[in-house]
Amino acid sequence: MSLRVQLTLLVVAALVAALLLSLFLFADERSLAIRAALGFEAAGRAANVARLIEEAPRDLHASILRAANSPLVRFELADIASVQHMDHSDGGLVEARIRTLLDDSFSRDIRVELHQIEGQLMPLPNLSPEMTDMHMAMMRGELTAVEMNLSIAIRGGQWLNVGTRFERPPIQWPLYSMLTFALSAAVLLVVVIWFVMARLTGPLRRLARAADSLGRGEDVAELLVAGPSEVRDLTRAFNRMQDRLTRFVGDRTRMLAALGHDLRSPLTALRVRAEMVDDEETRDSLVASLQEMQGMVDATLTFARGLTGSERPETIKLHDFLSVLRADIPGGFDLGAGPDTKARLRPNAIRRALRNLIENANRYGGGASVGWQRVGDTVVLTVDDNGPGIPEDEAEKVFDPFYRLEASRSLETGGHGLGLSIARTIIQAHGGDITLRNRETGGLRAIVTIPLAGETPDERRER
Repeated sequence: MSLRVQLTLLVVAALVAALLLSLFLFADERSLAIRAALGFEAAGRAANVARLIEEAPRDLHASILRAANSPLVRFELADIASVQHMDHSDGGLVEARIRTLLDDSFSRDIRVELHQIEGQLMPLPNLSPEMTDMHMAMMRGELTAVEMNLSIAIRGGQWLNVGTRFERPPIQWPLYSMLTFALSAAVLLVVVIWFVMARLTGPLRRLARAADSLGRGEDVAELLVAGPSEVRDLTRAFNRMQDRLTRFVGDRTRMLAALGHDLRSPLTALRVRAEMVDDEETRDSLVASLQEMQGMVDATLTFARGLTGSERPETIKLHDFLSVLRADIPGGFDLGAGPDTKARLRPNAIRRALRNLIENANRYGGGASVGWQRVGDTVVLTVDDNGPGIPEDEAEKVFDPFYRLEASRSLETGGHGLGLSIARTIIQAHGGDITLRNRETGGLRAIVTIPLAGETPDERRER
């Protein structure tokens, strides 16, 4: 998953989480506010009814209670208090409000009881059918409530018992709030995707492409320093690394080339002097040694050229490339079937690497068989022979420069020991590698893994 997609999902998730949290807090605050308002309203009505009963004649008490009753609040005058135990879960706010309205400080006995009613509830039984339907529709069929009971001592020894219920309002999804959230999220995502993402992921993509090209040995122009400060620092570090690597490889190649050039003159002079030796056996021995030294110098220069990336990469069809190579190699090789795969390679360098592997297979293994397949973003070539194979502990050593399994040091049987080193150097310059493995059926297999790369912008325009 790309960084752009991950950051976009993160922003969306953060917005949704913030919305849900705000809705939860808003719903809770709204519920508390509504319940507090209903509680204070019921407390105010209870205080007023208590005052009326105390001031009115006894024969009007029943009329006052009938007038005060409502579908949500019930009043009753009794000799016993319905609330036996005080409940201060509301912090004493309801009791304090009633005392304030009755101008009573601490002498009157006022009892308050609050408790949560769990489970689904039907509306109060004294509601009319119409109000019951409206109430159920408003509360969406689920009535979780807090019930409040009051007992207020009345002069004369009686108690005013009050009962009411406050339903918790359901969570509401206001249309305007949702539209506001959607618009805010859309604007934020546009800003994040088209500005922040472009400034962040654009330089990172260019850096990734440049690093991949550099790993393949291609020439990479200095990257433009852009983006956030961390990305700019990373780009500068990459530019410095590329400059150091280029100078290091260039200095090494020039040193080897100069060494090879300087050695040719004394070798030529020694060859002339060797030809002047009268003893034929001594002369032939000297000439053979000088020829071996000249061959080693030429092989060293070939190895040094394999370290450079001066050849421009091209996109080639692998089957056509291997078919041409088979025609160029004396004795050829068996070419197996493989997928129609294109690869971006430096053709001359890859041809030199594969030629070394195939010629080794023909020379030491009695023939070569080449196949290939695509594995993910890589192409895997195999070069098989029918020889005796090699010891397992020698599978890596044979890639060292001038290392030979053949101990006679004869050029006819062992070469200079640079063929595999040159081949691995070229393949590694393409971002791949070579490994050797003995086959279970006999013989040796060279496995060449090369990463695939897409077309360049110039090639896409040309196509």
